[in-house]
Amino acid sequence: MIALNDYLYSGDTVLKILHRYHDDLMESAGRTQNEIDIVHCNFLLQLMELLEHNDFLTSQSQRLREFYKYMSGKYPYLAFTFKGRIKSLIRAEQKFNGNIVEHVYNYYNENNKFLSEALLKQMMGYIRDLIAYRIVISMPACHLKPGEDREKTELKYLYEIANSLPGFLEQRGFSAEVSVLPDCYPSDDIDEALRPYFRDYIMHPAAFGYRSLHITLYDNLSRSYFEVQMRTKEMDDYSEIGPAHHLDYEKRQEKERARRDKIPVGECVYFDEAYDRGILLQNLDLAKLDVNMFGAVNNQLVNDGCGLYRGRLILPYEHLSRFQNDIID
Repeated sequence: MIALNDYLYSGDTVLKILHRYHDDLMESAGRTQNEIDIVHCNFLLQLMELLEHNDFLTSQSQRLREFYKYMSGKYPYLAFTFKGRIKSLIRAEQKFNGNIVEHVYNYYNENNKFLSEALLKQMMGYIRDLIAYRIVISMPACHLKPGEDREKTELKYLYEIANSLPGFLEQRGFSAEVSVLPDCYPSDDIDEALRPYFRDYIMHPAAFGYRSLHITLYDNLSRSYFEVQMRTKEMDDYSEIGPAHHLDYEKRQEKERARRDKIPVGECVYFDEAYDRGILLQNLDLAKLDVNMFGAVNNQLVNDGCGLYRGRLILPYEHLSRFQNDIID
């Protein structure tokens, strides 16, 4: 089995690692006639394109900056940040293999047989959050009226901003994608015509209490998908440094190891290889890796200058609420 882990100890750059991993996996896929490995190779090509030909990100971020400027004018009292990132190589690889594990397991659990190669390829589709932007808002205490509930106030503004986003961006070359997750249907605070486009993890919290509002858009200029996540600072803290972050790793390991017990070993090569690749990545000792521009003391103290583990930053725009020392009518 060809696995990403085998390429993380040579001192190469992330791009060189991607090329070597892709080429060896493609050679193996041709030799074994493994169609899912070919889909995997095409996924790796998407990552390579982002790293090799990323001039379009400048155009994309500049057009998104127009929405940031719009928010700065309309909501001067709010503090907010715009962050953008390309998904890291390790997390992108985990997600691809995790999707295979999930699709095969769910189908087997429901039908007591394995899905066909063709159906699995259809289910895989595109991973549409390789590029993601996050809008995090906060209402400073100095702008709250006496007795005003901070969480309710921030949610009101968050949904109001969400209602403005699709139309604003569509005028600048973006198209909103219809969501395929009916269990995350949005709050009534989202305009009725826009509800099919949003995934509302605020109304319907995801695993471990994760809360956020998501929408996927297509950039017609660069022909690429990206995701926009909108949340309050409290939600962001919970995701980044709270239980939704810390419990995820341990719980996911327990869940995936339990799935292994239900799928007969050797019966589905696609499941076996995806599962093994995922476990290998989960068990990485980051301090032992030798990747150019990457260093780690342990799995918590990481200095990632290449987008291997934490992702590559595209932009940070910050608006730290105006009039911090003034009383606002």
